[in-house]
Amino acid sequence: MREDKKLDEEFWNNRYLSSNTQWDLSVVSPPLKNYIDQIENKNVKILIPGCGNAYEAEYLLQHGFDNITVIDIAPKLVESLQIKFKREPRITILLGDFFELNQKFDLIIEQTFFCALPIKLRQQYAEKINQLLNKNGKLVGLLFNREFETEGPPFGGSKEEYMDYFKPYFSFKYFDDCYNSFHKRYGTELFINLIKK
Repeated sequence: MREDKKLDEEFWNNRYLSSNTQWDLSVVSPPLKNYIDQIENKNVKILIPGCGNAYEAEYLLQHGFDNITVIDIAPKLVESLQIKFKREPRITILLGDFFELNQKFDLIIEQTFFCALPIKLRQQYAEKINQLLNKNGKLVGLLFNREFETEGPPFGGSKEEYMDYFKPYFSFKYFDDCYNSFHKRYGTELFINLIKK
């Protein structure tokens, strides 16, 4: 699919309805699991944009975190998450456009949302993440460090390209090759831990 094709609510809804979600690991991503295990403050306000099947959110809930927000643009997906977590008051599930979100968070977890966006929106993504974070807030997650043979999404890229988007807004605590990726993604991911300036 060309990048300029409309990647809207209908597109993503159809992807989930047809189970055309090859990026889905079906488990919490190992690098994010490892990072979450090190967070001591269970009250930290967390956002997961483009949450998909929300494995990271589920893991956070299992480990006592109590202020989690997830957002996705696909209605059928969000409906299934609302059913799945209907008895769980510690998670807020939003249907909508990430770029229209207007709240503040301490931590934003990136897991295959950035790569799903058209490349022309990457600078806007960096700006929006900065806007949504509280002072000293963090963007932590994974970015693909590769190009894809087939037309996206997902859309690939390189460390150097990505750093240019984030440099104006963040200090880089870590921005390098991921050493503990899911086995099918080994050698193709960057782990990022960025702190709002």
